[in-house]
Amino acid sequence: MSWAEFLPLFFMAVMGLTLLAYVVLDGYDLGVGLLLPLGRDALQKDVMISSIGPFWDANETWLVLGVGVLLVAFPKAHGLVLQALYLPVAVMLIGLILRGVAFDFRVKAPTRYLPFWNGAFFVGSLMATMAQGWMLGSYITGFDNGGLGLLFSLGIALTLPAAYVLLGAGWLIMKTDGALQQQAVQWARRVIWPMGLALVAISAATPLVNPAVVGKWFGVPEIFALFPVPLMCAAAFFAVHWVVTRPALVTAGYGWLVFVNTVLIFVLAFFGLAYSIFPDIVIGRLTVWQAAAATNSLTIIFVGVAITLPVIVVYTLFMYRVFWGKARALSYS
Repeated sequence: MSWAEFLPLFFMAVMGLTLLAYVVLDGYDLGVGLLLPLGRDALQKDVMISSIGPFWDANETWLVLGVGVLLVAFPKAHGLVLQALYLPVAVMLIGLILRGVAFDFRVKAPTRYLPFWNGAFFVGSLMATMAQGWMLGSYITGFDNGGLGLLFSLGIALTLPAAYVLLGAGWLIMKTDGALQQQAVQWARRVIWPMGLALVAISAATPLVNPAVVGKWFGVPEIFALFPVPLMCAAAFFAVHWVVTRPALVTAGYGWLVFVNTVLIFVLAFFGLAYSIFPDIVIGRLTVWQAAAATNSLTIIFVGVAITLPVIVVYTLFMYRVFWGKARALSYS
């Protein structure tokens, strides 16, 4: 493989992995935002916010990096994708901005305004989550604006909040204790089956909206080679179900299994999607090589990414190490 052939693959891998990191890392704090109205009192809600406080804005760094790589390494794809997704991208950005404003104002505004800012944090989380689901559905259908394509996009827009809620509940199970931890177990138990059934329905509908998936997954010998992927997804799902239906396991210290196995489901779904669409970067329109910038430009960008990406990874690991442990109520004294 020549250098000119390798560079587009490298940047596609970087872009995909950074977006996966964003979905997992920002996914759990969006999930906590969606769960915030269910907190019993102001103290519980403070602990919920405290559990994501050191991480939520840094998690969004991965989104910036992923979109930045799309812009500079695949300018043709960037133009097509952003043109087709302009409205949901705008909705997502408004939601993320609303979350950021609400996060700061809820601890600085007078107490009587606290419910308003808690509600704003929830609304911003819901806007961002549903917009991301719509964008994913639209991308998988090749930006099909027909009835089936729009229905598919709506299905994922409604499914992704349930998946983020499970991820957020798993995070709270790890980061809290006592009554809030047990509530998080109940939230996970309530959402796990709706999320699982919705994911199965979306997976079954994907070949209808993207026929190319059929040959990649159901041909021979592909069907046998890929069979471990749905099998591992099912195993991870039932591992989560096993823990959340046995609260004693959480008390015994096995609550982390909920979060880890939910992350595993996300990772397997990501790699399944990547396999389904490769080598396209815009399904049915552009391959990764057709969309790539000139080799000389990619070589310069490669140097920048080779420096920037390890720094972000090290910083992220260091941040999680420093702020690991059980969350406590917010204090600004």
